[in-house]
Amino acid sequence: MGGKKKATKEKPLEKMTAKELRDVAMEIPEIAGVHGMNKAELISDIKKAKGIKDDAVRQKDSSVRDIKKKIKVMKVKQESAQEADDAKMAKIYRRRVSRLKKKTRKAA
Repeated sequence: MGGKKKATKEKPLEKMTAKELRDVAMEIPEIAGVHGMNKAELISDIKKAKGIKDDAVRQKDSSVRDIKKKIKVMKVKQESAQEADDAKMAKIYRRRVSRLKKKTRKAA
């Protein structure tokens, strides 16, 4: 009725979903291969294209892909401990896998 339009405030990149980030990246001609990127890659490429510095963002101790590689290694060690009837070490590896899985959920 009043004819006023609300000013659309853009969400911070870190709060956007991967789909929203892809839409933003599709509008920027310098970024190629948008559909093959994950969220972290999209955010960094968009920031580079827009000239935004990445200083304030805290660094994660490791990426999800690295943690998943560690999980696979631990599972192999756990299976070998089970085959060797070493219940103590199998239990230790199982707990390590559980902790690593928790890290992946927090990192994502």
